[in-house]
Order: sequence, then structure tokens, then C-alpha cells
Amino acid sequence: MSLAEKALEQGEGIVRLAPTWVPRSFCVPGRRIKLHPDDYYVLGGVRGGIDERWFSSTTPAKNGPLTGEFEGLSFIVFKDGNREEQFLLKDAVDELRGNLIGDRIWDEHKSWPMYSKFFDNMGPLPHHVHHNDEMAALTGQLGKPEAYYFPPQVNNHGGDFPYTFIGIAPGTPREKIRECLANFTKGDNKITNYSSAFRLEPGTGWDVPPGLLHAPGSLCTYEPQKASDVFAMYQSLVNEAIIPEELLWNCTPKEKIGDVDHLLDVLDWELNVDPNMMQNRFMEPLPVRSLAEMEAAGYVEKWICYKSDAFSAKELTVLPGAEVVIKDSAAYGMIMMQGHGKMGVWNVETPSLIRYGQLTNDEFFVSEKAAREGVRIVNASASDPIVMLKHFGPGNPDLVL
Repeated sequence: MSLAEKALEQGEGIVRLAPTWVPRSFCVPGRRIKLHPDDYYVLGGVRGGIDERWFSSTTPAKNGPLTGEFEGLSFIVFKDGNREEQFLLKDAVDELRGNLIGDRIWDEHKSWPMYSKFFDNMGPLPHHVHHNDEMAALTGQLGKPEAYYFPPQVNNHGGDFPYTFIGIAPGTPREKIRECLANFTKGDNKITNYSSAFRLEPGTGWDVPPGLLHAPGSLCTYEPQKASDVFAMYQSLVNEAIIPEELLWNCTPKEKIGDVDHLLDVLDWELNVDPNMMQNRFMEPLPVRSLAEMEAAGYVEKWICYKSDAFSAKELTVLPGAEVVIKDSAAYGMIMMQGHGKMGVWNVETPSLIRYGQLTNDEFFVSEKAAREGVRIVNASASDPIVMLKHFGPGNPDLVL
């Protein structure tokens, strides 16, 4: 048997994942993702601070020429007696195919086509955009829809600016945005003058389709997304820090660099000037079934990301002392947010502090077969709930709202 087969068999359809830390040179860490205080700059100042942890990722991070060989990629941890080995989740998906991610997703995508992350920045990010599939294909990439959820467990403080600019104010002429882009190298291009900011609330989220300008705020964010790292920064000055011009032209074909009209074409204009932005993009959690019915069974489960066809996500709470069996129709990755207990054959726990390179028991990937048969979860605490976030691939059969 291969390592991947052994790991899947040992975990009875559930594999353990190692933490995957990602730095960003243009960000200041918010220090809410449980990394040890001494380790946020462990990769060196030139790489920037670690302000992201990626989950269930088969997608490499695009962090410039200094990017590590496996940066952004999740590893499966397999322990055989005293011997412990790690290997890429991507390699396991390529080998096990439908036995891990399900035939439906493998047959359509030939890959695990999403990942999730914690994004944890002290301040706001620049107003930026993720390309759609058509625009991303010009540089051989995939487009990227994404979504936000703000878990209360990692938001003990709001950071410097817990507000997110989204879109462009209705009635703004295209020429005004073009002028901002043309002025990118002249200091503050003032593009957020033509946007609206919304206060971010822990326990809620937002849907961000490709082509939509957005400047994420400073809450620690759980962020499911399509398996892509395509983006371009359209704001030149944030928190008095200059954004390098190269990030304006990131993911632009070489022959289009310098063409401001191409940058405008990347935007979905109608989506950006939507007068009902709050109604159409904001997401409050939605119970998967009757709250009374779930609570009587010992748990509460809610959809937290549900407006994209590229992924979905749930928050599962198992009540203190409860033992439940939870069934899903699709494979998923998960991250523990609170509590400890058992999940299938695994001990699961929520660490309060993690050293860089340390292994944990808070992140797993559940095969479609195991999800369909039902995952047994036991809450070992008489007072503390188990809370976990579950991220699914495209076309989740259970997502019927």
C-alpha cells in the first residue's frame, strides 16, 4: 500500500493535516491565529510577517521569487508506530482521486478545486480585485471567487480598521476609476473615495465574486475560495504604506502591462455598482435544519458561506457532553475553533498556541465516503462546546436553501 492509502485506511476515511503558514510581505500580522509571538517573522523580515494559515490546500502561494518550495500547500501527517511521515495533500488527491474527494469532484475538476484560510492582518488590505476565469486564463490561471466569515473565537480584538470597502459607489463614472488607476504611482490614488465601507461583525460573513473590488478589513477572517491565488491591487496607499506598482499589474499579460483600460476590463462593472450590495453580498449564518431539532440531538450546524457555486462552508457546534453522528454528501476539510474530544478514530483539540513547524490535532480532511457514512464526534467536555468550520468543494449536494 502507498502512504496515501495507508493514511486513509488508518484514519478510517479521515486524514490529519499539518498547519500551513503563509507570510505576506505587504501585511502586518494581527496575531490572532495562535502562532507563537516569536514566530510571526520566523521566515525573515524580507518575507514579511505570517498572517495567514491555509487549510486543505493543493494550491501553491504566489509570493514572488522568495516563495518557499511548498508554500501554501497542505501536508498529510501519517504516523506508523514510532515513524512519522508527511506528504502533500495534492499528491494524495492525484493518487486516490474519487476515493478521497469523491468521483463527482474528481471527474469534473481532476483536482481539489478550493481551499480555505485564516487571513489575519492588523490593518486593512488595499482595494483589490480577483480576476474571473476569462481574465485569469490570459496568464494561465483560474479565476477566484471567495467568501468571508469572521469566527468569534479568533476575534478578541478588531484590529486597526474592522470595516471593508466593497465595490464602487453607484453613479460613479468609469472615467473616475480609470483616473485613479492612472494615478497609481503618484501617491494616494484615492480609489476608496468612490466606494462604501461596511462594519464587520463577528459571526457573519460576505460573498466576494470575481471582478468585485474589495478592501478587506482587520478582523481575523476565515476565507473559503476557489483554488487560485490570482489578484491585482488597485489602491496605491494604505495606512500610509505605499503599494508597489508591480502589484497593480499582477496577473496582467505582459503585452497588457501599462494598459489602464485592461485593468478596467478586469472589473465586473455592474457587480461593483450594485445599489443593493448589502442585501446581495452579506451572509448571516443559516441553520441547516430546525434549531430545536438539532439541539435535541446535541448539536447545531449552520451554513456560513453559501452564495458561491465554487465552494461552501458550515459551522458545526457539538454541545458539551454530546455524542453525535454528522452526515454530509461531499468531502470537506475542517479546522477546530473550540473544544476537544474525538472525531472518528482521531483525538481532536483546539490549541491555544502553536510554534512554527509544530504539529497539531486541529485540522483534518474528511473523504466523501466517510462524510456520507457519517462522522462520529464526541465532546469530551462537560462545559465547553466543540466548534469546527467545514469547507466544501463546488456543487455541494446538501446546499439547498
